[in-house]
Parts: sequence; structure tokens; C-alpha cells
Amino acid sequence: MFTRRTSETAAKTAGDTAAKTTGETAAKTRDMAAPPAVAETAQSIAKAGGSSVISHQLSVHGDFSSTGDILIDGTVEGDVTAKVLAVGEGGSIKGAITADSVTIAGTVNGQIRAKIVSLSRTARVQGEIWNESISIEQGARFEGSCKNLSSAAAEGEVASWAKARRAAAGASSGAEGAVVEKAQPG
Repeated sequence: MFTRRTSETAAKTAGDTAAKTTGETAAKTRDMAAPPAVAETAQSIAKAGGSSVISHQLSVHGDFSSTGDILIDGTVEGDVTAKVLAVGEGGSIKGAITADSVTIAGTVNGQIRAKIVSLSRTARVQGEIWNESISIEQGARFEGSCKNLSSAAAEGEVASWAKARRAAAGASSGAEGAVVEKAQPG
């Protein structure tokens, strides 16, 4: 039933198993790692002074805006305005997004207006994207339409939309009126 091994044989077997496990773990970690664009954006947001994070434990109901950067790993039901916005793999937004730069690895259901939009391979986006530059990694799911932000600005559509968004954000003074809930473990 059991066989006795010499310590040399046991050490060799343990070393082979550890090397195999380490190689498999490294491969799995590499495959599961956040897409580079999202990881870089998240790191820059974390290091930036005026950044905010909505963690995976939070659920926010209501519109909010920030003059800084925002990383969303939780759930947001409402419009979000920021300078730089990153939606992590666990993040979800149901509402409009306005930013200079948006990087999405999670789920967005709503309109996106940004100069630069990046959809990682794990992104799930449904809605209209207004942009000057967009990149979509293989594997990302996008259902909707893309429109050029600069041609829309020439038509005045974006300016009037942005003005209305700023007025609404000013009326609520940023995050005031937003409801923040701790998500229940699931």
C-alpha cells in the first residue's frame, strides 16, 4: 500500500512536482491577469493624488462626478464623470460615462463619451460610444455603435450634452445625493 522512498528520490519527486506546479500556476496567472491597459490605468489611478475607488464591495446608486481619476470594481447605477475612468473586471456601470480617457475590463450598459476608449478582452459593453480614438482587444464584446466625437462636436451635439451633464452634476454637487451601499457577499 505505501512504499518507502529514499530521501534523494523524495527530494527529486518534490522538486519535479514543485517545478511543474510553479509552471502551471505561472501560466494560469498569466492567462488570468488583468489586461495590460487596465492594469496600467489602475496602477496610475492608485498612485494619483485625486483618485477615487469604488471597490467590489460597494454598490452606488446615483450620479457622481470627480475632477480626478476613478477606478470602479463595484457596481454603479447612474452617470459617472471623471478625468480618467477605469472599470475593472468585476466592475459594472449602468448609466452614461463622460471622461477624457476610459478603460473598460468589466461591464458597461450605457453611453460612453471620451476622447480615448479602450476595451480589454474581458469588456462587455452595450450602448453608444462617442470617441476620438478607440481600441478593442480580441475577446471584448461590444453591442452598439461608435461615433466620432470630433464630428459630433462640430455638430454641437456633444457640447450641449456635456453642458447638460455639468449642470446636472453641479446641481447635485458631485457625489451628494448618491446612495452608497455595501454589497452583500454572494
